[in-house]
Amino acid sequence: MTQTDHDVVVVGLGPTGLTLANLLGRRGISVLVLEREPEFYGMARAVYTDDEGMRVFQTAGAADELAADMNIDSTVQWVRGDGRVLAQFHRTDRPLGWPIANFLYQPYLENTLERALGRYPHVIVRRGREVLDFGQDADGVWVEHARCRGTEYGKTPPDTDRRTAQRVRARFLVGCDGGRSVVRAKLGIDMRGTSFPERWLVVDLKARDGVDAFGHLPYFDFVCDPQLPIVSCPQPGGHHRFEFMLTADQTKDEMEDPDTVRRHIARFVDPDQVEVLRKLVYTFNAVVADRWREGRVLIAGDAAHMTPQFIGQGMNSGVRDADNLSWKLTAILKHGADHRILDTYESERRPHAKAMIDLSVLNKNVVSLRHPLAAGARDLALTAATRLPGLGGWIRAAKFKPAPRFRRGAYLGLPRRGWRGIEGTLARQPWVRSFDGRELRFDDALGLGFSLLGYGVDPRDGLSDADMATLHAVGTRFITLYPAGGRPQGRPGIRATVPDTIDIEDHTGALTAWLAKGGVRQGGVILLRPDRFVFGAVARGRARELVAALRTQLFETGGEPGPPVMAQDAGHLGGSSSARAHPEVGVPVAGDFGMALSASTAGRSADADPGESDAVDGSGAQCNSASLEMPGAESAIKEEV
Repeated sequence: MTQTDHDVVVVGLGPTGLTLANLLGRRGISVLVLEREPEFYGMARAVYTDDEGMRVFQTAGAADELAADMNIDSTVQWVRGDGRVLAQFHRTDRPLGWPIANFLYQPYLENTLERALGRYPHVIVRRGREVLDFGQDADGVWVEHARCRGTEYGKTPPDTDRRTAQRVRARFLVGCDGGRSVVRAKLGIDMRGTSFPERWLVVDLKARDGVDAFGHLPYFDFVCDPQLPIVSCPQPGGHHRFEFMLTADQTKDEMEDPDTVRRHIARFVDPDQVEVLRKLVYTFNAVVADRWREGRVLIAGDAAHMTPQFIGQGMNSGVRDADNLSWKLTAILKHGADHRILDTYESERRPHAKAMIDLSVLNKNVVSLRHPLAAGARDLALTAATRLPGLGGWIRAAKFKPAPRFRRGAYLGLPRRGWRGIEGTLARQPWVRSFDGRELRFDDALGLGFSLLGYGVDPRDGLSDADMATLHAVGTRFITLYPAGGRPQGRPGIRATVPDTIDIEDHTGALTAWLAKGGVRQGGVILLRPDRFVFGAVARGRARELVAALRTQLFETGGEPGPPVMAQDAGHLGGSSSARAHPEVGVPVAGDFGMALSASTAGRSADADPGESDAVDGSGAQCNSASLEMPGAESAIKEEV
């Protein structure tokens, strides 16, 4: 057998595995990706990503290329069988820096993410390799894999040649191998929730060359027809998907028959103008794995939770998993953090994934009503709700979607101050203005590690040498944020920037409005995690409390801070600095910001988070001690295949 060493072995090359491999690769972590299928699937499954997903792809360095192949800002609507609109969701603001509604063709997305891995020589992809077995000890994991001719993506049993077996060692193993996860099965982890009996026929179409077959179907429609519930989804590149709900007496063979498919799609398109790429009858599940980690082995994406397709969040939940895991694995592998920070992976992600599942099931129930009286009551309720002040706007803005906000006591960070506190919530991402007047997205100033943000002040005020050593050890960037028109100015000789920090101005006012409504006033200091969630916020001069909390929660159980990671330390934005990241690892600093600043400038508005909380300002901090509370076990929940 061949012995090879890697930091992380990722099993599965779907969207979750691709995202995780890109995020780890960009942070300089060596990765081996094992994929059982020798060839790319080439068919669409996921059709949608939101602004949270796009922000993760931005961290992975692929968002702009992905966005070029997406339909953005599309209207989503619930319509009657005759096409009359019951309710619409349409938002064009950019609270996280990206469009909220992005419809995609999954092969385009996966091809782009797989190509992106070519930037990292320390990321190795091996297709046609089946995981035979794995185990772990105090120092790492071993994984045995062999050549496999594939399963045609679940159609046949795996054809594996055990004579070609190889064994590799790594520090961690992450199973991103889907609903039929081999990793989860070998760990003996059960999935709990609900398997739904309803069957749907999915039909993927492609317009024939030179034909505008779908121009009359510009929006995503949930067709709430009690005779035949339907989903109609526009996709880029001349693609379109329909899903038709089956009745109890319709068989799979009958519904997948070409004549039946032609009859169903003829209600919406000219069948002679389209090519049928795929037709498949499927059912779905709403289930969640009992646990997501066993020592050095973790599961993510559909291996951990499966979401029905009715709100387009199955893939996105896996992308969020990858984002959460990638920086925590990096903190352990590069910075010496304790392994127990991985306990917060499940405690942070499980409630949000479960909430997405529940919302998807709710929407399924709304769309698929077949009793005429129940469907009529639904239509009246939706119509009335959209006309009510407040409630109508809440529906049109899709405020019912679970917010990126961790459950109290279940996350890595300081306790949340009041209901409106920003601790444990995802920071906004507006466009900001650099020292030399150029625009860039907020995250492009933050880098890939932790970031310490001073609101109009030097965030390092009051920090000791030991505090600075801790922050440097985890690759922290130091940012001074000025409100619009608030930069130092006046007589010659006044220092306009803070030395050795990145200087940005919130010229739109979106970021400072979000901070103010979260109780953070000028002079406050905020520590952001690498996934852009707020670790904590304190008053001016009390940043030591943030560092003490960070040190406690990352290292108190046995880890020791590693050496400083200078690639994350930046000089003035747009100025000169000798510290530069490897072009394939980490975010560039200082002079390299020209590339980040050349990004697309479309859609630069960002709304502030509503509400207020106890203030963090010069009068005192509402900062509690650095404790990390872990919740008890949750009851079983649901998800999709």
